[in-house]
Amino acid sequence: MHATPHDLTVDSGGDQFVVTGATPRLSWKPGDGAICGFELEAVIDGVRHPVVLADGHRHVAWPWCALHSRQRVEWRVRSAEAGAEWSEPASFEVGLLDQDWRAAWISPVETDDPGYGNRPAHLLGVEFTLEGEVRSARLYATALGLYTAAVNGVRAGRAELSPGSTSYDRTLYAQAFDVADALVTGTNRLDVDLSDGWYRGQVGAFRIPSGWGSVLGLRAELHVDFADGSTLVVRSDDRWESRPSTITRADLMDGQTVDLTVADGEAADVPVSSVLIDAVVDPPAIDWSPAPAVTVVASLAPSRVRELREGVWVVDFGQNASGWLRLGDLGPAGTRTGIDYGEYVGADGDLSTTHLDSHRPGEPARVFRQHDEVVAGETPAVFEPRHTVHGFQYVRIVRHGAPLDPATLSMQIVHTDLPVAGRFACSDPDLDELHRLAEWSFLGNAVDVPTDCPTRERLAWTGDYQVFVSTATRLRDVSGFSRKWLRSVRDDQLDDGRITNFSPDGRRIKQRLDDQFAMMTGSAGWGDAIVAVPWELYRSYGDTEVLAENWDAMVRWVEWALGRARETRHHARQQHSPEPEAFEEFLWDGTFHWGEWTEPRERDADGNAIDPIVDDPMAWFMADKGEVGTAYLFRSTSTLAQIAAILGQDDVAARYALVAEQVRSAWQAAYLRPDGTTETDTQAAYVRALSFGLLPEDLRTAALGRLVELIRLAGTHLGTGFLSTGDLLPVLVEGGRADVAYELLMQRTEPSWLTMVDRGATTIWEAWEGIDADGFAHESLNHYSKGTFARFLHEYTLGLRQAEDSIAWDSIVIAPVPGAGMSWAQGSHESPNGTIAVHWRHEGGELLIDAAIPAATTARIRFPDGTEFHAGPGRFSARRPFRTPAAEASVASI
Repeated sequence: MHATPHDLTVDSGGDQFVVTGATPRLSWKPGDGAICGFELEAVIDGVRHPVVLADGHRHVAWPWCALHSRQRVEWRVRSAEAGAEWSEPASFEVGLLDQDWRAAWISPVETDDPGYGNRPAHLLGVEFTLEGEVRSARLYATALGLYTAAVNGVRAGRAELSPGSTSYDRTLYAQAFDVADALVTGTNRLDVDLSDGWYRGQVGAFRIPSGWGSVLGLRAELHVDFADGSTLVVRSDDRWESRPSTITRADLMDGQTVDLTVADGEAADVPVSSVLIDAVVDPPAIDWSPAPAVTVVASLAPSRVRELREGVWVVDFGQNASGWLRLGDLGPAGTRTGIDYGEYVGADGDLSTTHLDSHRPGEPARVFRQHDEVVAGETPAVFEPRHTVHGFQYVRIVRHGAPLDPATLSMQIVHTDLPVAGRFACSDPDLDELHRLAEWSFLGNAVDVPTDCPTRERLAWTGDYQVFVSTATRLRDVSGFSRKWLRSVRDDQLDDGRITNFSPDGRRIKQRLDDQFAMMTGSAGWGDAIVAVPWELYRSYGDTEVLAENWDAMVRWVEWALGRARETRHHARQQHSPEPEAFEEFLWDGTFHWGEWTEPRERDADGNAIDPIVDDPMAWFMADKGEVGTAYLFRSTSTLAQIAAILGQDDVAARYALVAEQVRSAWQAAYLRPDGTTETDTQAAYVRALSFGLLPEDLRTAALGRLVELIRLAGTHLGTGFLSTGDLLPVLVEGGRADVAYELLMQRTEPSWLTMVDRGATTIWEAWEGIDADGFAHESLNHYSKGTFARFLHEYTLGLRQAEDSIAWDSIVIAPVPGAGMSWAQGSHESPNGTIAVHWRHEGGELLIDAAIPAATTARIRFPDGTEFHAGPGRFSARRPFRTPAAEASVASI
């Protein structure tokens, strides 16, 4: 426990240091002192500012005058009670604000275009002279494209894949780097490699080029402050030069080629041109990201290296992740090394990517490839392809004429550097491994935006994050990461209110409404992310601003969906009854929905999987998915009513609350039978009805009974898909069927989670049969959506969750649900108030619960026998008789 306030933060990101805009918001954890008020003090550019008072400790508005570009701030906080001690100070810097940029946009000279996936990077550089003692130096840079910067050959900062993935027509972030240590007295050189990146490179399953723009651009300013108080500014302008880079091919999807012999011959024959000035048309204003930087967060050595044949090696790193290979020995000059990346090796021990093939219907199969190459120069060097990124566990290395030293190989793990928020461990090693798979799968897809997979698509699908965000908040601090992504969701929103299937949307669907994919935009469960994600962020972090900044987009989305419900009918309903029932104006069944998506596949008499999307895509496209659509329309509308009330819009809240009841009544009229069963009669439909609150109270028991019956009819296997799997286990436990929940969790035959463990998975699969019984791979082996069980492990197995009416973990429930023979579980959560820790174990016929509860937090502790305790900040410990976990593992609503 902390005696003073601690963990001081601002709502902004950064690499080597935190960089903000003019009015950052301040947050801290209160410590053990009084929380009735706090005193804040700041030192800005060496000048101490007066103490001010703050009522809260979360997202406190900047209390002094707005800051200016490049100001440096150190601040601290203490309780307002007499004699309180100051916290340790925290610091941040203000970036170069948009109105203060003076640098020109410069572009490289491109003499030819080898096409998407084959374009080189370009080297933009300038020389400058320094005299005098350097006190500090900051490089501010951004690009339309992907850039890496170096001063005198020394890399600037740790950030990777800058400036990141955004909707470049509306939002562009800059980065700030401390480069003082790289500067020398006399002549210096600033160089920037610039490639296509997310801006105009290939994206998505079909390698469709991004449509943000056609001309690469760089804007950079180096500010050098001297000890005598003077400043030198080196800006991108007409003094810069454009020359070929050693990166002769750079594509985020396909890979990177580096020819170091280009550097060896640079002085003699490399062409040099003047850069183009202001060739970029109408770039957006420059801003500073709220998210942490993408960095190399860890490095893994090979777990196995096997030489398949002469000059060909397959390397297993033992973990599927996002990143690239670091190669420390390139061989003699002229040696060419080829590197292919993938998630799977076949029975022959060779790398295979056939399971990742993706092509449009009717087109021939296309071999998926992530391929890097490096040609060694005369000067020893390390190969690290920082203008691409790959999803992989295995690499195939091809090199002829030179040996390969495994000790020079490492996997560089690359993703957004998200702080740990939650930990979990228990007595069952299989569940620990499952939890690890879910964490690795999320992190492998947290590369600046929440992607669906780090290989085939690498798109930030709205539906994926909608189902996973409540799990993500339990694993990592995703507040800034999520706010950054939501800005792209708003940027890409169509004029009619539809939310795109993924954002940033490099395909620019909002400008191509005649495209077939535009007809598949606006799906329930996907577009609803604009409501669900801000709501989860508000509940987890207490940030009202995240609701306010997304409010207009939420309203536009819900109003579009309500309009589609009112104005369209599914053709099957039209054929059944030409005249609509009155309730049908609230049924959302007449537009495209992805539906439940990826439910376990049925099998024919010969045991072959039946895939309706492949076997009859038109029938799947036209199927009635109104049950899903109307259920999500109810949830989003009712959530919108709650948000309106929080934002002080009482009349709007009342209106949406009424509409939500009308939508719920329509769902019941169309899809609910008098006996509590549903028309669709699937596991997913019952999970959704129970978790969303669609059912009358007197029919919940019958619906739960039918859900259990369907589970038993499936051989105690789950039958849920993309949208409802995360709510399946909680619904069962809340309904008093923890026995069934744990039977599903511990099921070892497919479809099940433990099948993944038994078949060697290191991340969560896209399909339940990602590696089939014969050892063959199918679809992506790194998709986090089915990893939502991790939330169940935290909230029910460990038993730590936020109270239903709580915000930012001010009130918690500790109610373990032991099962599956577990003898203990322990874990923690980093709440906005501090660390919550829980440890339970059963021994000698008793269950013992120990907990640490931080300041400003109250807890209700419930034992399986129904005994309840109430506790405030501090330590809690108690024990109660414990007999049969399977029978007693039910949770009442508390």
